[in-house]
Amino acid sequence: MRIALLSYSTRPRGGVVHTLALAEALAELGADVTVWTLGRGGDTGFFRPVDERVRLRVVDFPERAGESVGARIVRSIAVLRQAFTPDAYDVVHAQDCISANAVDRCVRTVHHLDQFTTPELAACHERAIVRPYAHICVSAAVAAEVEAGWGLHPSVIPNGVDAARFAAAEPSKAHGRYVLAVGGIEPRKGSVDLLDAYAQVRDRIPGLRLVIAGGETLFDYREYRAAWEARARTLRVTPEVLGPVPHDELPALVAGAAAFAFPSTKEGFGLAAMEALAAGVPVVARDLPVLREVFGTAVRYGRDPASLADALLTVIKEPDPARTTRGRLLAASHTWSAAARRHLEFYRSR
Repeated sequence: MRIALLSYSTRPRGGVVHTLALAEALAELGADVTVWTLGRGGDTGFFRPVDERVRLRVVDFPERAGESVGARIVRSIAVLRQAFTPDAYDVVHAQDCISANAVDRCVRTVHHLDQFTTPELAACHERAIVRPYAHICVSAAVAAEVEAGWGLHPSVIPNGVDAARFAAAEPSKAHGRYVLAVGGIEPRKGSVDLLDAYAQVRDRIPGLRLVIAGGETLFDYREYRAAWEARARTLRVTPEVLGPVPHDELPALVAGAAAFAFPSTKEGFGLAAMEALAAGVPVVARDLPVLREVFGTAVRYGRDPASLADALLTVIKEPDPARTTRGRLLAASHTWSAAARRHLEFYRSR
């Protein structure tokens, strides 16, 4: 079976991590897999080495100064569509809005649903749901949203997790004692609420720092970032913002955290939080149906800054070995091999 997995970037975002790990697991099972993506800003390869059994097609996508988000999305679709060769594959599987718009016939994984006000993005999002002939979601909660909104019936195939990689990590000592968030500073990640929650915790745990990693994105969050920085100044909080962290350094950074904060307002699965559980780090997550579904009792929950702060205080000051064990076992139960087998069954059934 010749499979094309399509993504929109070479850089470390959740959907890209998913695409590469799934491609490698499919190749391990004997599938002929090619990953297509856009090489932004001169990128010629992905953020990490990829199993040599997976073919890579990185389409050059030069930056244009002053280009709006909408125009960049439209051009991204056009460039990928022009380069892609659909007749070479038995299955074309798009992992995001951009790649699903760049092909005429595909399977689509809907990781989570977004709400856009930019017309080009809203149209891209809608077409990427209604046009594919088959759909996968990584959680039942998101599948239910798709069914309620569009009358479709996605199959649910949860993410895998590279649990062993995080379980074996030597904790980093470079940042002292810290709360970690991964995913950058953006509305969907609940970044302003995290500042407010951390400010309440900081005053009760002297020396505790806030570290934020990640943040590669296509979207323009400058206004939100400015508001976030203003809120930090008001709270007299000085977070350490690392930006994208090298692939080989991320497990140590995660393993060294006193707690992992996951206050996202929208998620499809929560891969970064699952990696933290694999490393034995306590997780505090937003109380969302999807996260209750995925994490159950392995994490603590909060609904707002005050309850997120209370949960962070609890997990840092009152370690719970039983919860830590549940978290490690949960992360280890989600394997990419199992996910790949279910994908192959799905492809063959269509």
